[in-house]
Amino acid sequence: MGVPAFYRWLAEKYPMVVVDVVEEEPVEIEGITIPIDTSKPNPNGLEYDNLYLDMNGIIHPCFHPEDRPAPTSFDEVFQCMFDYIDRLFVMVRPRKLLFMAIDGVAPRAKMNQQRSRRFRAAKDAADAAAEEDRLRLEFEREGRKLPPKKESEVFDSNVITPGTEFMDVLSVALQYYIHLRLNYDPGWKNIKVILSDANVPGEGEHKIMSYIRLQRNLPGFDVNTRHCLYGLDADLIMLALATHEVHFSILREIVFTPGQQDKCFLCGQMGHLAADCQGNAKRKSGEFDEKGGGDEVAKKPYQFLNIWTLREYLEYEFRLPNPPFEVDFERIVDDFIFMCFFVGNDFLPHMPTLEIREGAINLLMAVYKKEFSAMDGYLTDSWKPNLSRVEHFIQAVGTYEDRIFQKRGRLHQRQAERIKREKAQARRGDDIDPHVKPDHIVPVTRYKGSRLASGASPSPFQQMESSRSSNPPFSRNGRENGKTTPEISRTSVRMLKVARTSTEGATIGGAIVEAENSLEAEMTENKEELKTKLKGVLRDKSDLFNAENPEEDKIKLGEPGWKERYYDEKFSAKSPEEIESVRKDVVVRYTEGLCWVMHYYYEGVCSWNWFYPYHYAPFASDLKGLTQLNIEFRLGAPFKPFDQLMGVFPAASAHALPLHYRQLMSDPKSPIIDFYPTDFEVDMNGKRYSWQGVAKLPFIDEHRLLAQIENVRHTLTEDEIRRNSVMFELLFVNVSHPLSPYIFSLSNQHGQLSEKEHVEVKEKIDPVASGGMNGYLSLCRGDPCPPVFRSPIKGLEDIMDNGVICAIYKLPDAHKHITRPPAGVAFPKKTVDIGDLKPPPVLWHQDNAGRRPLENGRQNPPGSFSGRQLGEAAHRLVVNSLQVPMGRPRHDNAEAWSAHRPSYSARSLSYADGRHNPSKAEQHFAGQSQTYIATERRVETGTSQRYASPATNYHYAGPANHQVERNEYGNNRHYDSQLHTGRNIQLERRPPPQSYVQYDARHTQPPIPGVLPSAAGYRDGYVGFHAQQPLDPHYDARRGPTYSASYGRTNSSLPPAANRYGSLDRGLSKWPPPPPGYGRY
Repeated sequence: MGVPAFYRWLAEKYPMVVVDVVEEEPVEIEGITIPIDTSKPNPNGLEYDNLYLDMNGIIHPCFHPEDRPAPTSFDEVFQCMFDYIDRLFVMVRPRKLLFMAIDGVAPRAKMNQQRSRRFRAAKDAADAAAEEDRLRLEFEREGRKLPPKKESEVFDSNVITPGTEFMDVLSVALQYYIHLRLNYDPGWKNIKVILSDANVPGEGEHKIMSYIRLQRNLPGFDVNTRHCLYGLDADLIMLALATHEVHFSILREIVFTPGQQDKCFLCGQMGHLAADCQGNAKRKSGEFDEKGGGDEVAKKPYQFLNIWTLREYLEYEFRLPNPPFEVDFERIVDDFIFMCFFVGNDFLPHMPTLEIREGAINLLMAVYKKEFSAMDGYLTDSWKPNLSRVEHFIQAVGTYEDRIFQKRGRLHQRQAERIKREKAQARRGDDIDPHVKPDHIVPVTRYKGSRLASGASPSPFQQMESSRSSNPPFSRNGRENGKTTPEISRTSVRMLKVARTSTEGATIGGAIVEAENSLEAEMTENKEELKTKLKGVLRDKSDLFNAENPEEDKIKLGEPGWKERYYDEKFSAKSPEEIESVRKDVVVRYTEGLCWVMHYYYEGVCSWNWFYPYHYAPFASDLKGLTQLNIEFRLGAPFKPFDQLMGVFPAASAHALPLHYRQLMSDPKSPIIDFYPTDFEVDMNGKRYSWQGVAKLPFIDEHRLLAQIENVRHTLTEDEIRRNSVMFELLFVNVSHPLSPYIFSLSNQHGQLSEKEHVEVKEKIDPVASGGMNGYLSLCRGDPCPPVFRSPIKGLEDIMDNGVICAIYKLPDAHKHITRPPAGVAFPKKTVDIGDLKPPPVLWHQDNAGRRPLENGRQNPPGSFSGRQLGEAAHRLVVNSLQVPMGRPRHDNAEAWSAHRPSYSARSLSYADGRHNPSKAEQHFAGQSQTYIATERRVETGTSQRYASPATNYHYAGPANHQVERNEYGNNRHYDSQLHTGRNIQLERRPPPQSYVQYDARHTQPPIPGVLPSAAGYRDGYVGFHAQQPLDPHYDARRGPTYSASYGRTNSSLPPAANRYGSLDRGLSKWPPPPPGYGRY
């Protein structure tokens, strides 16, 4: 599903689920930066046990960043990633486990989306390169110098795919990083680190979830384990809910919307409100702030999204009217996850009926609550959808289709007319004065004609621009003394610099000559202008509203005959018989997809080979006859990495594959050349931006593809064979960890075995020694604890006294996932009450052929509340104007709510396994006749992959190709769990909680000096490879490596033979070792 859209919907509807992260800043003493001691208590007041990193959410921002210059080498990418991980580690400070998961080979169902994205990326890159060449020629014709294009290793982001050389070297780099931290950072000393790299099959987030699910309910598992998962995908929220682990947080960057609530009225700067303004001067961008006028780039702050708070919201949200039986909240959670699949996921195209931005989730929830009694049960039972109830539910959703499409059509028509008017106005404005541009106008804060003191003063550059735009010193042809307008602009900026240099004793004439001869400075300015122009041109081209001849809407959803036109245009079905035949097959495949996705979220992959074979989804009203379907899946086996590359790569990315594989993609005589079109249709499908369109690529025929690959597989080199292998996770611990003796013992007992026999020997992990982790250990090749670990990255030092040991880690044996919190879990203290829920929203389609009118005839803007209550935007505006810190929002105005909520009695949501004693309370609200039964819990607070050193793991024997897992979806029967009723108590109105509510007194820590509020930017990322410690004169800093390029290696001896990077010559250090206590540089 769309990441920004879903996250925004969730944060706005349930605002207390997100909490700003408090980051501790490093301290500088006498010019020396003291690294942060991550072994100290977490400044956020919570101690997490396990931190899981969805590494693709780290790789991509470091490979092609949006807020800084792009890297030019793999080494720069890796160092950026190290800083990124360091910053996340400082925020969370896990005490037991760090799990790094990189995307491996994906199921076929995901490969179709990957193929579309990578073909689009190659096409966009080619278009951008062509546009840049055009702009360069334009600059050259104007006599404007530009620096030549730089050669870069980082030119194709498609290499972030399993099997490429980049992913292979990345694995080695991360192994080096893990050794570095486990050796020298006290905050890492007692944790376990698991690395699941690109040679381990499966998507990163799903490998993490498999680990969590298979640890639950095993001996030694701590039912109160606190999990934190970092990642950028919206589906992480659903995956976390599906674990039914209560103590779970999602860590992610705050999604900024420019001009939203983070701009101060006093100083005009971004990042804080007026109530928090410190009066600091704006930081200049450029010598004269000539690059100012935009928001300065800073590291984004982070937020925790707390799953336990979301569960509280959902428990209130789904208090159902007059249910036919006592409701099991855990089953409601499963149904909520399933419903959200209809608005988008990575494996099925989204249904045209439902759009998140049109309130689709609100509609699904409203229909679910309305139809719950009629369905007589839940939509799902763990991972199994009950298709008869699913059909009842989705048919009820389908009754709203006409109104949804009609409103969507009206809005599109209004938007098209508005854009048409704006274009006409723009043309008229160009005819008046083509030289006056909006960029030349300096915004001035005024009130009734007088300038406000709070308004930011324009920079000298902006003042010069304003003066020139109001009194242009050039003729109508844009020239003055033979100079064009751009030349005048650059000369004017130089004249400002000249004025300053002249005051320092230089002559004006000499300064002008010096400025005019500054070719390098001019080329830099031209380069920045080129980048800005290129970005603007590409943005305008991607916006279809800017097209001269917009694509005609041939389907006209909402007008009579829209369904027939849809199947004609999208599926080429003409006659009623063809339409019905296609519709039935589409429905079957789409229903299979819903079942496949549900199983994937709850139990793992049920078929590596299944995929949805259409580009478009059916309508909600089309999902009929589901009870007759008998759906089953064949498990199959994952692709090899090179096979996946052949299935998802365009020919433009063939450079990442071995030679003979490339020829299959590019040779016109190749038997599978039709899989790799250089041009393809992009169906905008009613969308505005080109990236939202549907890339109509041919689906890969697996049998044809693998047959051709088999003919060239024998040409692979030994290194390529290893890159093309399927492998296992690696486990790393410090030699002082209680697990290390088990690994040494395993090595002593079986070290004499052959490499093939190594992987077959496995020893069960003692959960006491491992801190509650279950699974198996196997030996990796070579010495599990080599004395020297060579750095694969230029500028970083070798590890000369390694104290880290490694082994292969295997997950516990498969067992059924129990979809409820385990017995004995301590639920967090309640932080949400009924007053924290916003009034039920007006459904998007209910607009009475326009906007919903109020009683007084005024119109409400979209998203606002009816009645005497401020909307969210107005509330922020008033609070910011009054300079009052925003407190906890309350939405318990009985008068405002009574107009929206029907009168009904609701039974409580209870847990059916008897693991705690839920009590009930009946509460009446003023101005309402309905009765709510609330569930209240009393909880006492205080209560084979390559190892970069000589070790290597081995090939994984995949599952049998013909194993069949039969899922009798069509014949599901519902069996209610034994219901548990607790005693009744009266709910108490509680005061607003703090942003983070402690639910275990042992984690309550005193304030830490040097900790700043969460809004403060993180200036240096993780600034120390050693933990913060006193400057001990007896501490020998030379024992550990230094980490700056300023220092070379202290020892250049060769590593063990199996270390591929042993022969790399980085050169000896010419600099002395750092002084004692000097942590990083």
